[in-house]
Amino acid sequence: MSQDQGRVSLRIEGAVAYITFERPSAHNAMTWAMYEALGEACGKIDADKTIRVAVLRGAGGKAFISGTDISQFSAFASGEDGLAYEVKVDHYVETVERLRVPSIAAVEGYAVGGGLAIANACDLRIATQGARFGVPIARTLGNCLSAANIRRLCATLGVAWVKRMLLLAEMPTAEMLQPLGYVAAIVAPDALDAEIVRTAERLSAHAPLTMTATRETVRRLAVTPEPNISDLIRACYGSADFQRGVEAFTTKQQAVWQGN
Repeated sequence: MSQDQGRVSLRIEGAVAYITFERPSAHNAMTWAMYEALGEACGKIDADKTIRVAVLRGAGGKAFISGTDISQFSAFASGEDGLAYEVKVDHYVETVERLRVPSIAAVEGYAVGGGLAIANACDLRIATQGARFGVPIARTLGNCLSAANIRRLCATLGVAWVKRMLLLAEMPTAEMLQPLGYVAAIVAPDALDAEIVRTAERLSAHAPLTMTATRETVRRLAVTPEPNISDLIRACYGSADFQRGVEAFTTKQQAVWQGN
């Protein structure tokens, strides 16, 4: 295994948390240590109620995440090792999916394998021109994805595109996926920072409980066609923010959301 285990850093600027995957020498391929650090960063974001948005990004400008470090697979001795690996990856992808705040994946270069799963778990994806997405394991490793990760991909990309990506090992560009709504914006590399800030500011200005209810409802709908969301409805309509919104709307003022 490479001696460069990489790191995942967390930086907080105002209401925005930035998670950065830092292993550019390996195109930010994820080591076990990086997966664990990702989980820790998500836990800190969930615990800090001042944070309104999370941005996930790869260091170096060449890749978001190029997958899991393949050298780690050399220790696998049986199918049970693969099962344990998929369970572990599912856990961290679900941690991103269940973040308390809306999340943005800033994709430069490639989002491959586990990197695609993490970008896909984010609420929005902003990509630079020509960025590519895929899981070419039918051509490369010969492994497979968990049912949970295929479900997530089908929910965002649709079954047809998932089959193309997995069976034909295609790596579509951001431009190819934008008509699906999969990519929220495509920008030149030198415009990425400004687009991230603009989108994060827009999300930060919106009602947190409304966004939480929407995101969680979408997540539940991907699992069952008729989810019970009575808890989410009660949380919104029973909140002080809802009262603030009604008062602000009727008095033609701008609501100041508190998230309670």
